[in-house]
Amino acid sequence: MPLCGVLGWPVRHSRSPAMHEAGYAALGLEDWRYQLLPVPPELFEETVRALPAVGFVGANATIPHKEAALALADEATPRARAIGAANTLSFAAGGRIHADNTDAPGLIDALPRSPSGQRALVLGAGGTARAAVWALLDAGAAEVMVWNRTRARAEALCAALGGRVVKAPEPADLLVNTTSVGLHPSDDPFKELALDADGLDGYPCLVDLVYGSAPTALTAAARAAGCEVVDGLEVLVRQGARSFERWTGRSAPLDVLRAAARGDGAGQHAG
Repeated sequence: MPLCGVLGWPVRHSRSPAMHEAGYAALGLEDWRYQLLPVPPELFEETVRALPAVGFVGANATIPHKEAALALADEATPRARAIGAANTLSFAAGGRIHADNTDAPGLIDALPRSPSGQRALVLGAGGTARAAVWALLDAGAAEVMVWNRTRARAEALCAALGGRVVKAPEPADLLVNTTSVGLHPSDDPFKELALDADGLDGYPCLVDLVYGSAPTALTAAARAAGCEVVDGLEVLVRQGARSFERWTGRSAPLDVLRAAARGDGAGQHAG
């Protein structure tokens, strides 16, 4: 029985099990299973190294394990190395661990059009922001701007990957919110992200990596302003599909994964 799972702390609200299990069922992969793997940071390496021996062929890593996932890998893709984090681990013979970052290509897959030649503004400077900046530059964006409440973190990100730090959000073809603002209904994105509610029409397309059972305040306002909106759930589906395909060797049934992932649940973040 091939096993896969998602490593996180906490991880009980993850929609990945429902998504992957629905994909297995749709393709007749009756023996495959995907499960939650709640693991505290101090037990992460020990747990991951034990997974192949009990039948695991792969595992996703989510907050707070993505940097640790890359660190313990025997092999890693160039993009995972460049980003400095991995969310997809694959186990080979002898327990060797291969690491990849599907957050980056998952973001590009979720966009309504290629970002090539476009200006993008990324809000945030954490691990998810690193994946977004790398992905956008790799896809040919003409310029990637980075805004963060702590400017030093934005400067460090741009020094490592490229991009331009901005003091305040500027108009762009694409706005990507990689912060956790919006996870809680009381969050005010226009105060916490320094955005102008009346200026959202300056961003033809918005990607908000926060998702839940209802639209976030940011996505609701963006839709009202006439922007195209990509929510975090679509990014989750796209990055999950790439993990699914790597492990099973089969094309992911996107519609099935999407329907399974869009069940009711608490607010979450695609990163």
